[in-house]
Amino acid sequence: QAQFVESGGGLVQAGGSLRLSCATSGVVARINTIGWYRQTPGKQREWVASITSGGSRSYADSVKDRFTISRDNAKATVYLQMNSLKPEDTAVYHCNTPSLARADRWGQGTQVSVSS
Repeated sequence: QAQFVESGGGLVQAGGSLRLSCATSGVVARINTIGWYRQTPGKQREWVASITSGGSRSYADSVKDRFTISRDNAKATVYLQMNSLKPEDTAVYHCNTPSLARADRWGQGTQVSVSS
């Protein structure tokens, strides 16, 4: 019962770019803050960026000035534009609401792999 469907991941060389998409329902997109998170096996899940229902954006220091989060509520979609990718950005990327993240409820995510 996936509430979010992530897509857009892939394999890219260091310095390259990817744009991730997060499709959800119109209601969820309209009323919720939505964030991007990433997970590498053996490491803690890391918050990457968030955007509120009003469009306010927040970023982790590790991605600030390289990643841009945006949303299109009409399309019920949140995006993560990732530029200047580094090998340490390699992870499975998930989108989620803060409440579902706190409840440890996640979808399948999309794999981002950055080669040296």
